[in-house]
Amino acid sequence: MKPYSNVCSISKACYELEPRWTLPILNQLWNGYSRFNDIRRAVGGVSPGVLSKRLEEMEKNGLVERIEDPAKGTVDYIRTDKAKDLEEAMDALARWAQRNIKAEVAMTGARIGDLMWAYRRGVKTSELPAKRTVIQFRFEGEPKAVSTYWLIHEPGTELELCIDPPGSDVDLFVETSQLSLNAIFMGRSTFARETAAGRFFMTGDAVLERSFERWFPRSSYADVEGVMQLD
Repeated sequence: MKPYSNVCSISKACYELEPRWTLPILNQLWNGYSRFNDIRRAVGGVSPGVLSKRLEEMEKNGLVERIEDPAKGTVDYIRTDKAKDLEEAMDALARWAQRNIKAEVAMTGARIGDLMWAYRRGVKTSELPAKRTVIQFRFEGEPKAVSTYWLIHEPGTELELCIDPPGSDVDLFVETSQLSLNAIFMGRSTFARETAAGRFFMTGDAVLERSFERWFPRSSYADVEGVMQLD
């Protein structure tokens, strides 16, 4: 990448951080992902080749450390102190986006599968019934092959995300759109508002319905003051 032709501090920072995917990768490392495949799924849309190249560049620039465990056959990528020093700037950038980028722009463009995988990680399983629970999400306007997902909760195990029918009764059916669910997650709208507008519909177990706002995750930036709302 051709460097900027001045010595401005922001220009120098951009030179290291501007290559596509660098900041999203750092963001997911900040969120606790450290394995290659987990980082790729959390970032969404990045090819294995590009991610590998970017991680190599970030390692050379001192932003990540590659830790290999030959005994376990695992490789983890962790942030260095140099990368951690970016937290305040990244936090400010996220808050700026919440206040200044229209919801219709900010909430679209991602793949449903990547979003559901991210939501799965944030579901508060402690708020789900202490029994096997199956929740089906169906998204309007998506190709049939990628329009339906199932979250399966078994007490004492990790929440599972499936793209194939689980072969058991569904406890709660959710029908919505990517835009609507993202808006709820990001604080760009509310469950009540999306329901009243006919963009969000649930049927099934009454307890799961009434506790939706307790178990469904919300972004840590959902409560930013002045966040732009969905029209």
